[in-house]
Amino acid sequence: MPPPPAILQVLPALVSGGVERGTIEIAEAIAAAGYRSLVASAGGPMAAELAAVGARHITLPLDTKAPGRIWANAAALAHLVRQEGVAILHARSRAPAWSAWLAARRTGAHFVTTYHGAYNEGFPGKRLYNSVMARGERVIAISRFIAALIESRHGTPPDRIRLIPRGVDPRRFDPARIPPEAVQAQRAAWGATPVQPVILLPGRLTRWKGQGVLVEALARLPDAIGVLAGGGSEAFAEQLRGQADALGLGSRLVMAGHVRALDVALLAADVVVHASTDPEAFGRTVIEAQAMARPVIASDLGGPRETVEEGVTGWRVPAGDAVALATALARVLALPVAERAAVGAAARAAVLRDYTTEAMQRATIGVYRELLA
Repeated sequence: MPPPPAILQVLPALVSGGVERGTIEIAEAIAAAGYRSLVASAGGPMAAELAAVGARHITLPLDTKAPGRIWANAAALAHLVRQEGVAILHARSRAPAWSAWLAARRTGAHFVTTYHGAYNEGFPGKRLYNSVMARGERVIAISRFIAALIESRHGTPPDRIRLIPRGVDPRRFDPARIPPEAVQAQRAAWGATPVQPVILLPGRLTRWKGQGVLVEALARLPDAIGVLAGGGSEAFAEQLRGQADALGLGSRLVMAGHVRALDVALLAADVVVHASTDPEAFGRTVIEAQAMARPVIASDLGGPRETVEEGVTGWRVPAGDAVALATALARVLALPVAERAAVGAAARAAVLRDYTTEAMQRATIGVYRELLA
């Protein structure tokens, strides 16, 4: 009997992030569906997780945009396709996608892309560079916002686009499995008293994620603690500390860095904020917070418009507007506990219905089967 077909996902590296997490989740689904599951990247700490889900990692220098290296990576991927009997190349980032697209053309393998970002077009040639993500035989859009962008920007026919939102594992992000003492310990670590409101913004420290907007809003909320959970630019972190000092926030701004137990951190917050000033393609931290039954206030642009139903599963505010964010926070924190809990429960129910990892995996395997049929 010939071996089952191999499906190869390609991305720059496996260090951290939503694209990387999604790659591992789909690698698991590929193996469970009976295919051989391969992932090529420059490696990183998350690469070790692949063996546990039945996948194999191949280390290639895919974390570069240098044209010469893109061509060399194309040759390496084409060799891998022939050697391993790869039936589908699935690209998740632009530079590796160019290499995978070239390899697919040389070998006849199917080519699939997941369009993970809104991808700015700030200088000449950028649209051409971005266009590789719309060249798949099937182009997976992670939100309706991204599906519309692909059609309008690249002219991709709708029959090639498949809408597959990101997912969250409700077994991990489940408030019922977190002991109260873990929540209390997390709040104490942030310096919050038992009755002090805690506002959490989970996300990489970078300007467009809107941490500065929350810092400014926090100055208008005299009793609350703001927690920024995520690593990133140390220079930007210093700017945020300086901003907090200038506003007299003192210890009310907590720079928590990378948080391993994000489920516990989310449950320890009274409100979770998404404050991005540029459109998010999806906004995975929003559904993670909702899965933990947390009240969420999100920027009113991009993917969160689809996951946050105003007044039902959360609230939306104009992006970059610190006054509007502070007003919304004050209003939500003033709600009776039972009313906030009802919104959190509705949010978790919506995630369980529409945004689970299992649903994302099932739909993606369906795309592969379309092509292999």
